[in-house]
Amino acid sequence: MDESRKIALEARDLIKDYPGIRAVDGVSFKVPEGICFGLLGPNGAGKTTTVEIIEGVTTATSGEVYYYGEIAGSRFRQEVGIQFQNTALQDNQTVRETIELFRSLYDRQADLDDIVAQCSLGDLLERDNRKLSGGQRQRLLLAVALVNRPRLIFLDEPTTGLDPQARRNFWELVQDIRAKGATIVLTTHYMDEAQVLCDDVAIMDEGKIVTHGAPEVLLRTRFGDELIKLASGEIRRPNLEDLFLDMTGHSLRA
Repeated sequence: MDESRKIALEARDLIKDYPGIRAVDGVSFKVPEGICFGLLGPNGAGKTTTVEIIEGVTTATSGEVYYYGEIAGSRFRQEVGIQFQNTALQDNQTVRETIELFRSLYDRQADLDDIVAQCSLGDLLERDNRKLSGGQRQRLLLAVALVNRPRLIFLDEPTTGLDPQARRNFWELVQDIRAKGATIVLTTHYMDEAQVLCDDVAIMDEGKIVTHGAPEVLLRTRFGDELIKLASGEIRRPNLEDLFLDMTGHSLRA
């Protein structure tokens, strides 16, 4: 990772306790400007709670969040875009009306035509939200996250439930956004997604970060030139899912 980059986001020793359970247990990491950072792990690992603390949706028991070196505050809220894991859209409202509604909430507004083109929504502008497919809905939610020209974008499990083609189409959109200079924080339990999109990853398990670094560096450090033989007899190089299994003994698909 280029150490000369500014640090866009930093989490310092985040802890979140619920009655009888510590969901987030001392999580710390830094996200340099202009990269795609992946917070990975199985369902229940604590990654969504961690991101919700950073976004300000959930209050931490302790710990701090910094945005460009300052405690995250009003500037952070104006300059970030969020695609939540679940977002309710207004019934009887078109795609165009939805984007325009969310744009109106910000002083800093992206050009409507630019958002529509970037998220490939041109043919859907007059369609009712209720008539969108899963992939179309996710593209609209991404457009909503871009209405304020964000410098930092959170994508929380954005491709869960999508078919393979819709997932790959969404990946292309994310790559395009990153290429335009935005910093992205992605939470996912799909290791193939992380390996394609992320420059840097932190893998969580049971509320803690168990490893952190560039995917290719983590794999090389853990496995070297080792190959893996599958039950089918196929031989291949290790991937991020193999890394997770090797470190934690848990299956991401469980």
